[in-house]
Amino acid sequence: MSVSVIIPAYNEERTITDVVRAVMASPYADDVIVVSDGSEDYTALLAREAGVQVIELPENRGKGAAMQAGGKAARFPIFLFLDADLIGLKPNHLTSLAQPVLDDQADMTIGIFEQGRFATDLAQLVSPYLSGQRALKRDVFTAISELEASRYGVEVMLTRFFRDNGHLRQREVILTDLTHLMKEEKLGFVKGFKARMKMYWEIGSVYLERPQRADRDDGTRL
Repeated sequence: MSVSVIIPAYNEERTITDVVRAVMASPYADDVIVVSDGSEDYTALLAREAGVQVIELPENRGKGAAMQAGGKAARFPIFLFLDADLIGLKPNHLTSLAQPVLDDQADMTIGIFEQGRFATDLAQLVSPYLSGQRALKRDVFTAISELEASRYGVEVMLTRFFRDNGHLRQREVILTDLTHLMKEEKLGFVKGFKARMKMYWEIGSVYLERPQRADRDDGTRL
């Protein structure tokens, strides 16, 4: 059993090469998919040059849709999702996330930054359910409806799905010396702040949705 690594990316040319190189140095280099979510920069080109499969969505459809597109193209029964703006990613971060799921000790892991940068460490300490670094089983991921419409609320939707289905097991994994670029660093303070507010609105909208129960196609619970 192996792992498909899926990296949703929107205008991440500054960091995508380093992220992909770290993944390719990990044990999970057999199936790596970057989903360029309507990027208008060199994200897709740089990812291809780094040697991985690239899916280009013609327009920005949101993180949930990008993750779903990657999942449909993935080959293996375990998905490992990574943000494309990570700084300091190392192969051991990937194995730490994937191993509990591979060993069937968890149905999903959530990566929590530690000893990276104060701002990002604090954000994940306060709101770990917003972390984009996750490994989970394919059948669990595909059981979640309305992912495409979730946009930046996708991580909240994943966490809420596990909360609403108490038989599913999740585990937090500490990822030391890892951080990411903040929106204000990417876009400047004003544009970054506006993008952050839009992200929070999309996240907040997920809280208003009804709970989802996990069912198989045959009507039985996962």
